[in-house]
Amino acid sequence: FLLTHQALRSRVRLPTFARVQRIDPITLKTMVTSPALQGGPMWPGGMALHANGDLHVVYGRYAHQLDLNCEVISKRQLPVNQPYNSFVTLDNGLLVTKNLSASHHAHLSVLHPDRLDYASEDTKAPEPSIARLSSLGNTVYIVGVRSIFRYHWNSAVQKLEFDSSWRHDYIGNTSQTYGWDAVIDGESAWFMDNGKHNYRIRMIGRGVNPSANRLIRVSLADARQSQTIEISGITGGSITNPPLIDFERRIVVAYDSANCFMRAWRFGNFDCDLTPLWEKREFGCASHMILYPDTGEMVTNDYRRFGEEVVLLDIETGAEKSRVRIGGYMQGVVFPGVGWNRDIYWCSMGRVARVYVDGETR
Repeated sequence: FLLTHQALRSRVRLPTFARVQRIDPITLKTMVTSPALQGGPMWPGGMALHANGDLHVVYGRYAHQLDLNCEVISKRQLPVNQPYNSFVTLDNGLLVTKNLSASHHAHLSVLHPDRLDYASEDTKAPEPSIARLSSLGNTVYIVGVRSIFRYHWNSAVQKLEFDSSWRHDYIGNTSQTYGWDAVIDGESAWFMDNGKHNYRIRMIGRGVNPSANRLIRVSLADARQSQTIEISGITGGSITNPPLIDFERRIVVAYDSANCFMRAWRFGNFDCDLTPLWEKREFGCASHMILYPDTGEMVTNDYRRFGEEVVLLDIETGAEKSRVRIGGYMQGVVFPGVGWNRDIYWCSMGRVARVYVDGETR
């Protein structure tokens, strides 16, 4: 299933729409297309297949529930007239989404997966938030514009409850800009800052803050325990997406998209320094990355010569194992998807490509 949306209409302040296509997994031929899904203000949304067998889509100011033939079952207009940037599905099946807000407090909405009825009143966050939500179990993690904090779903009273004992101010007395999405590995929350940029066609050179961007780690047990480290150390650093965590190998991979830089560290406890493993310069990574934990391989993008290339790396050494050029003039900053047999579906801003590892290539 492929989620697409309109971008050009938003440039002239017109309402936008999204569509969901069911595509052939090999040929990528469109098999079924949904009707236009009302969105309004534009921001790339999100889609997930729920345990109840239906698709959920949050795009613009609307949530939609679709069946597997891409027919609309229900829809819900969300309360704030701003785009909502995707959602998370809690272990209890509820959907949580929020508006993308740079200057006003973010609002969290909780929806039932069937018919998209509200499960509780909206929850007003203590600060604005640009980043997408993260979750673990029935806990929601929010990277705000200056701190990371969390809410637990209380089933007894049917509401999200703010965890006043867990909040970390990652901006402090620095001039850094806001962080993007957090990866929750069961022990720590990992994310990167300096998320403000002026991306149009590519992330390269589009940072707007003079400082270097940083990797931030916060203990889930105690938010006072944290680690912060510059990724490239180069001025004007910026990103749009989260780092990659290999929890079993204790490796974190972070990057500076604006300066074409990627670095990996080995991590231990919070009282130990992050140990550098490898780095790559002139490497145009910007999208979400994929980890194959059984083989120790990671997949990322490298934008060069005005085109997108998908690259397979060894996560222990950074050694390049393979790459393929998929074309596309714009550098991708969105979500790839894992296939069934060492294949992936790589989405850039104008195309989707199926990329697979040849059986004779290791």
